[in-house]
Amino acid sequence: MKYFLILLIVVTSAIASCKKNKNTPTPFVTESLYFPPNTGSEWATTTAQSLGWNTTELNNLNAYLLNKNTKAFIILKNGKIVNEQYFGTFTSDSLWYWASAGKTLTALLVGIAQKDGLININNPTSLYLGTGWTSAPLAKENLITIKNQLTMTSGLDDLNGNNDCTLPSCLSYKADAGTRWAYHTGAYTVLDKVIENASGMSYNTYYQQKLRDRIGMNGGWVKTLNSNNVNFSNARSMARFGLLMLAKGVWNGTPILNDTAYINTMINTSQPLNKGYGYLTWLNGKESFMFPGLQAVVAQSIVANAPADMYCALGKNDQKIYVVPSKKIVVIRMGNSAGVAQSALSSFDDELWGKLKLIIL
Repeated sequence: MKYFLILLIVVTSAIASCKKNKNTPTPFVTESLYFPPNTGSEWATTTAQSLGWNTTELNNLNAYLLNKNTKAFIILKNGKIVNEQYFGTFTSDSLWYWASAGKTLTALLVGIAQKDGLININNPTSLYLGTGWTSAPLAKENLITIKNQLTMTSGLDDLNGNNDCTLPSCLSYKADAGTRWAYHTGAYTVLDKVIENASGMSYNTYYQQKLRDRIGMNGGWVKTLNSNNVNFSNARSMARFGLLMLAKGVWNGTPILNDTAYINTMINTSQPLNKGYGYLTWLNGKESFMFPGLQAVVAQSIVANAPADMYCALGKNDQKIYVVPSKKIVVIRMGNSAGVAQSALSSFDDELWGKLKLIIL
């Protein structure tokens, strides 16, 4: 009888527990991000079939990419390689330019410099470069902060005939800082000199020590004849940076940029003028955006076919780093122009994502 009572109590308690928790959802466990070793060529893979993706459409995509002048294309899921393709003579060791996709790389490096205590993005740029770095009146030049350069709101004239030029004569006054958004490469590029002056290192050295070598990238920055500073690397290095962005600045448990507030602002609307722009980073899913070289506001998302939470590093001739947190996906594209557009944004973005959404189920 005693044992029967004990059994009855146990069963009754179990039933009560089940009733209490019957509407409690089972926790959804997501796969943790994989990070490849910093040295060597090892990189874990997974298959589209195991993910339930459409393998037929993936094969069609690879043929499409070849016809679109692509040199390298990579898809990561949870950090693992699902698809890695190289076309023509291009290989996994080949170096290629990032064009303006390197702007996002610089934005992260500026965040690192601020975390190191070298700069404060709310300070006037003149504090680090001295006065006269522009041809604007001194009072107007002193309005420009590092944050204005990160958000493309310097007020300097982007339509002076050479958008890349960093000479003071090219950096002329157009509007007060913070009142006008314009995609101005020359005004952005000067951030390199800010970091050099604040750190006492060359831009490449600071980049290598603080970011590149810590996540196993290769390549570096090269000054072009028009004063633009362009990053070159292989496709996997671009993928490593995309993975770092997906992980919000943390590489395999090691913070590369331990500043959550900065990272969150970098990948969210940073100013009211162009809602599709963070800190040198393009943002999808916003109600509007502004196109490079134009002052018109376009009342739509940047890439209609892509997930709304996607953020991107985009460069001339369709250099692409797409990061989609909701799907734990990074997509890399290197190559020549896929069409006629020459700016960071092109119709190729939406066309490509029209095909990707048929694959990534």
